[in-house]
Amino acid sequence: MSEPLAIFGGTFDPVHFGHLRLAEESIAHLGLGGVRWLPAGNPPHRGVPQVTGEQRLAMVRLATAGNLRFTVDAAEVEASAPSYTVHTLERLRCELGGVRPLVLLVGADAFAGLAGWHRWRDILELAHIAVSHRPGFPVEAASLPAELAAVFQQRRLADASGLCSAPGGGIVTFAMTQLAISATQIRKLLANGLSARYLLPDAVLDYIRAHSLYRNP
Repeated sequence: MSEPLAIFGGTFDPVHFGHLRLAEESIAHLGLGGVRWLPAGNPPHRGVPQVTGEQRLAMVRLATAGNLRFTVDAAEVEASAPSYTVHTLERLRCELGGVRPLVLLVGADAFAGLAGWHRWRDILELAHIAVSHRPGFPVEAASLPAELAAVFQQRRLADASGLCSAPGGGIVTFAMTQLAISATQIRKLLANGLSARYLLPDAVLDYIRAHSLYRNP
Protein backbone atom coordinates (compact mmCIF):
# COMPACT_ATOMS: atom_id res chain seq x y z
CA MET A 1 0.00 0.00 0.00
CA SER A 2 1.54 3.32 -1.07
CA GLU A 3 1.96 6.39 1.12
CA PRO A 4 -1.27 8.21 2.01
CA LEU A 5 -2.32 11.09 -0.23
CA ALA A 6 -3.94 14.10 1.41
CA ILE A 7 -6.91 15.80 -0.20
CA PHE A 8 -7.09 19.52 0.56
CA GLY A 9 -10.18 21.27 -0.76
CA GLY A 10 -11.39 24.82 -0.29
CA THR A 11 -12.43 27.98 -2.05
CA PHE A 12 -8.94 29.49 -1.64
CA ASP A 13 -10.36 32.98 -2.13
CA PRO A 14 -7.43 33.75 -2.11
CA VAL A 15 -4.91 31.09 -1.12
CA HIS A 16 -2.58 32.28 1.66
CA PHE A 17 0.26 31.19 3.95
CA GLY A 18 -2.16 29.62 6.45
CA HIS A 19 -3.30 27.17 3.77
CA LEU A 20 0.25 26.47 2.67
CA ARG A 21 1.52 25.90 6.19
CA LEU A 22 -1.31 23.49 6.99
CA ALA A 23 -0.54 21.45 3.87
CA GLU A 24 3.20 21.46 4.58
CA GLU A 25 2.89 20.45 8.23
CA SER A 26 0.37 17.72 7.47
CA ILE A 27 3.00 15.89 5.40
CA ALA A 28 5.38 15.68 8.35
CA HIS A 29 2.76 15.02 11.02
CA LEU A 30 0.90 12.34 9.07
CA GLY A 31 3.61 10.69 6.99
CA LEU A 32 1.96 11.64 3.70
CA GLY A 33 3.23 11.02 0.21
CA GLY A 34 1.84 14.34 -0.93
CA VAL A 35 -1.06 16.78 -0.88
CA ARG A 36 -3.54 17.24 -3.71
CA TRP A 37 -5.13 20.70 -3.72
CA LEU A 38 -8.70 20.95 -5.00
CA PRO A 39 -10.05 24.48 -5.45
CA ALA A 40 -13.86 24.32 -5.33
CA GLY A 41 -15.67 25.50 -8.41
CA ASN A 42 -19.18 25.85 -7.01
CA PRO A 43 -19.05 25.47 -3.19
CA PRO A 44 -22.59 24.63 -1.99
CA HIS A 45 -22.13 25.61 1.68
CA ARG A 46 -20.54 29.04 1.17
CA GLY A 47 -21.37 32.31 -0.49
CA VAL A 48 -20.31 32.84 -4.08
CA PRO A 49 -16.53 33.45 -4.21
CA GLN A 50 -15.50 36.96 -5.15
CA VAL A 51 -13.40 35.82 -8.11
CA THR A 52 -13.85 33.09 -10.69
CA GLY A 53 -12.87 29.46 -10.22
CA GLU A 54 -10.28 29.81 -12.98
CA GLN A 55 -8.66 32.74 -11.16
CA ARG A 56 -8.61 30.88 -7.82
CA LEU A 57 -7.15 27.84 -9.56
CA ALA A 58 -4.43 29.98 -11.12
CA MET A 59 -3.54 31.45 -7.72
CA VAL A 60 -3.28 27.99 -6.12
CA ARG A 61 -1.00 26.87 -8.93
CA LEU A 62 1.23 29.90 -8.38
CA ALA A 63 1.29 29.35 -4.61
CA THR A 64 2.18 25.66 -4.81
CA ALA A 65 4.68 25.84 -7.67
CA GLY A 66 8.08 24.48 -6.74
CA ASN A 67 6.86 22.05 -4.06
CA LEU A 68 7.11 18.61 -5.59
CA ARG A 69 4.82 17.13 -2.93
CA PHE A 70 1.96 19.43 -3.91
CA THR A 71 -0.29 18.76 -6.91
CA VAL A 72 -3.30 20.76 -8.08
CA ASP A 73 -6.54 19.21 -9.34
CA ALA A 74 -8.62 21.39 -11.67
CA ALA A 75 -11.62 19.05 -11.99
CA GLU A 76 -13.87 20.81 -9.46
CA VAL A 77 -13.35 24.19 -11.11
CA GLU A 78 -14.03 22.75 -14.55
CA ALA A 79 -17.25 21.03 -13.42
CA SER A 80 -20.53 22.95 -13.32
CA ALA A 81 -22.09 20.84 -10.54
CA PRO A 82 -21.76 21.79 -6.85
CA SER A 83 -18.46 20.69 -5.26
CA TYR A 84 -19.61 18.14 -2.68
CA THR A 85 -16.74 16.44 -0.88
CA VAL A 86 -18.23 12.96 -1.15
CA HIS A 87 -18.54 13.27 -4.93
CA THR A 88 -14.95 14.48 -5.17
CA LEU A 89 -13.73 11.48 -3.17
CA GLU A 90 -15.76 9.08 -5.29
CA ARG A 91 -14.13 10.52 -8.40
CA LEU A 92 -10.66 10.22 -6.88
CA ARG A 93 -11.33 6.62 -5.84
CA CYS A 94 -12.18 5.79 -9.45
CA GLU A 95 -9.03 7.57 -10.60
CA LEU A 96 -6.58 6.26 -7.99
CA GLY A 97 -8.10 2.87 -7.24
CA GLY A 98 -9.49 1.45 -4.04
CA VAL A 99 -6.23 0.65 -2.24
CA ARG A 100 -4.26 3.86 -1.77
CA PRO A 101 -5.03 5.61 1.53
CA LEU A 102 -6.69 9.00 1.05
CA VAL A 103 -6.69 11.55 3.87
CA LEU A 104 -9.15 14.44 3.85
CA LEU A 105 -7.62 17.50 5.54
CA VAL A 106 -10.04 19.64 7.55
CA GLY A 107 -9.79 22.20 10.33
CA ALA A 108 -11.33 21.63 13.74
CA ASP A 109 -14.19 24.08 13.11
CA ALA A 110 -15.11 22.43 9.81
CA PHE A 111 -14.93 18.98 11.39
CA ALA A 112 -17.35 20.02 14.14
CA GLY A 113 -19.94 20.62 11.42
CA LEU A 114 -19.23 17.41 9.51
CA ALA A 115 -22.62 15.85 10.33
CA GLY A 116 -24.23 18.58 8.20
CA TRP A 117 -22.24 17.67 5.09
CA HIS A 118 -23.83 15.86 2.15
CA ARG A 119 -23.62 12.07 2.74
CA TRP A 120 -21.07 12.66 5.47
CA ARG A 121 -20.93 9.06 6.67
CA ASP A 122 -19.93 7.92 3.18
CA ILE A 123 -16.88 10.19 3.35
CA LEU A 124 -15.33 7.87 5.94
CA GLU A 125 -15.91 4.89 3.67
CA LEU A 126 -13.84 6.63 1.00
CA ALA A 127 -11.05 8.26 3.00
CA HIS A 128 -9.54 8.94 6.39
CA ILE A 129 -10.05 12.36 7.97
CA ALA A 130 -7.20 14.37 9.49
CA VAL A 131 -8.32 17.24 11.72
CA SER A 132 -5.90 20.11 12.37
CA HIS A 133 -6.25 22.10 15.56
CA ARG A 134 -4.52 24.86 17.51
CA PRO A 135 -1.69 23.77 19.82
CA GLY A 136 -3.10 23.21 23.29
CA PHE A 137 -6.69 22.93 22.04
CA PRO A 138 -7.16 19.27 21.04
CA VAL A 139 -10.34 17.96 19.48
CA GLU A 140 -12.51 16.44 22.22
CA ALA A 141 -15.57 14.24 21.74
CA ALA A 142 -17.42 16.20 24.42
CA SER A 143 -17.28 19.34 22.27
CA LEU A 144 -18.81 17.65 19.21
CA PRO A 145 -22.48 17.04 18.34
CA ALA A 146 -23.59 13.70 19.76
CA GLU A 147 -23.90 11.94 16.41
CA LEU A 148 -20.42 13.00 15.34
CA ALA A 149 -18.89 12.39 18.78
CA ALA A 150 -19.88 8.72 18.62
CA VAL A 151 -18.24 8.31 15.21
CA PHE A 152 -15.15 10.20 16.39
CA GLN A 153 -14.70 7.92 19.40
CA GLN A 154 -15.27 4.80 17.33
CA ARG A 155 -12.93 5.68 14.47
CA ARG A 156 -10.19 7.72 16.15
CA LEU A 157 -6.70 6.38 15.46
CA ALA A 158 -4.08 6.22 18.19
CA ASP A 159 -1.52 7.80 15.88
CA ALA A 160 -0.95 8.66 12.24
CA SER A 161 0.70 5.33 11.44
CA GLY A 162 -2.79 3.85 11.29
CA LEU A 163 -3.46 5.81 8.10
CA CYS A 164 -1.31 3.33 6.17
CA SER A 165 -3.23 0.26 7.32
CA ALA A 166 -6.42 0.90 5.32
CA PRO A 167 -7.63 3.05 2.40
CA GLY A 168 -9.91 5.05 4.70
CA GLY A 169 -12.18 4.95 7.71
CA GLY A 170 -10.00 6.45 10.44
CA ILE A 171 -9.88 9.86 12.11
CA VAL A 172 -6.63 11.41 13.31
CA THR A 173 -5.91 14.82 14.81
CA PHE A 174 -2.77 16.95 14.78
CA ALA A 175 -1.68 20.33 16.09
CA MET A 176 -0.37 22.83 13.55
CA THR A 177 1.40 26.16 13.80
CA GLN A 178 -1.28 28.78 14.28
CA LEU A 179 -1.16 31.62 11.78
CA ALA A 180 -3.73 34.34 12.32
CA ILE A 181 -4.42 34.76 8.61
CA SER A 182 -7.78 34.51 6.88
CA ALA A 183 -8.96 35.00 3.32
CA THR A 184 -11.66 37.34 4.65
CA GLN A 185 -9.01 39.52 6.27
CA ILE A 186 -6.98 39.62 3.03
CA ARG A 187 -10.01 40.54 0.92
CA LYS A 188 -10.87 43.41 3.27
CA LEU A 189 -7.34 44.76 3.13
CA LEU A 190 -7.25 44.63 -0.64
CA ALA A 191 -10.72 46.14 -0.99
CA ASN A 192 -9.57 49.11 1.07
CA GLY A 193 -6.33 49.57 -0.82
CA LEU A 194 -4.19 48.34 2.09
CA SER A 195 -1.18 46.04 1.96
CA ALA A 196 -1.62 42.26 2.18
CA ARG A 197 2.09 41.62 1.77
CA TYR A 198 3.53 38.76 3.86
CA LEU A 199 0.06 37.20 4.26
CA LEU A 200 0.24 35.34 0.95
CA PRO A 201 2.95 34.50 -1.59
CA ASP A 202 4.32 37.35 -3.69
CA ALA A 203 3.42 35.50 -6.89
CA VAL A 204 -0.23 35.36 -5.79
CA LEU A 205 -0.22 39.02 -4.77
CA ASP A 206 1.27 39.97 -8.14
CA TYR A 207 -1.50 38.01 -9.88
CA ILE A 208 -4.15 39.78 -7.80
CA ARG A 209 -2.72 43.16 -8.73
CA ALA A 210 -2.32 42.29 -12.41
CA HIS A 211 -5.97 41.24 -12.64
CA SER A 212 -7.35 43.95 -10.31
CA LEU A 213 -8.99 41.37 -8.03
CA TYR A 214 -10.79 42.07 -4.73
CA ARG A 215 -11.03 45.79 -5.32
CA ASN A 216 -14.10 47.76 -4.33
CA PRO A 217 -16.23 48.61 -7.38
